[in-house]
Amino acid sequence: MPENATPLLDIAGLTKRYPTGDLALTDVSLRVPPGQVMALIGPSGAGKSTLIRCVNRLVEPSSGTVVLAGEALTTLSRGALRRARRRMGMIFQEYALVERLTVMENVLSGRLGYTGFWASWFRRFPRRDVEEAFRLLDRVGLAHMADKRADALSGGQRQRVGIVRALMQDPALLLVDEPTASLDPKTSRQIMRLIVELCEERGLAAIINIHDVALAQEFARRIVGLRAGRIVFDGGPDTLDAAALTSIYGEEDWSRTIRRLETEENVAETVA
Repeated sequence: MPENATPLLDIAGLTKRYPTGDLALTDVSLRVPPGQVMALIGPSGAGKSTLIRCVNRLVEPSSGTVVLAGEALTTLSRGALRRARRRMGMIFQEYALVERLTVMENVLSGRLGYTGFWASWFRRFPRRDVEEAFRLLDRVGLAHMADKRADALSGGQRQRVGIVRALMQDPALLLVDEPTASLDPKTSRQIMRLIVELCEERGLAAIINIHDVALAQEFARRIVGLRAGRIVFDGGPDTLDAAALTSIYGEEDWSRTIRRLETEENVAETVA
């Protein structure tokens, strides 16, 4: 990002130390411009989920600053933070749907930050919100399932509902925590493609915590690697070579991984 460009998200010196004394993040600094889709990779325990949750303060940082669109999130009061969270859509690995509610009811819960208590209690949402929910469900291929209970859906369908719910907040930033971890390879690719396409269509930035290196390299414009709570790699997908993977994950024969990435790219070009 150019030096004089204004980032959508500016993280500076972010550190998280738990009461046990363990450091989950150490002096993490990142600047994410508007519209950029960034993949966050690294071994288990590297601090990826903690970083995402520190951004929206589901986890309270120990020090450092998080600024979203010029507003310092780390200094906000509880009420101000609730309002600021409208601009950050969260997509979870385990979907976080209310199983007994319908698809439409789960989707409309994305508007709770804008709706008064009693209106939300009785599920009385403005007509424009219901219409937008139908439009988004149609976009992800689930309009015909609006009245289905969430527990009747497949994993891929549940994740699509979670994506639509996040978009109903009208966010500027998506925080996506391992969206493909519970999905088969084909569905994983479909979900990643959908997230990227929706970000492009709506001008959204996204931070996607993901374990699958091949998916990260295929779909993200920028990859950040964490190891032991520190950034050890930050670059484009084409620069994620064996040396970079070693700095992120440690010593290993990465030739098969690199070969798999190159093969998938060749196959995609052939199909196209």
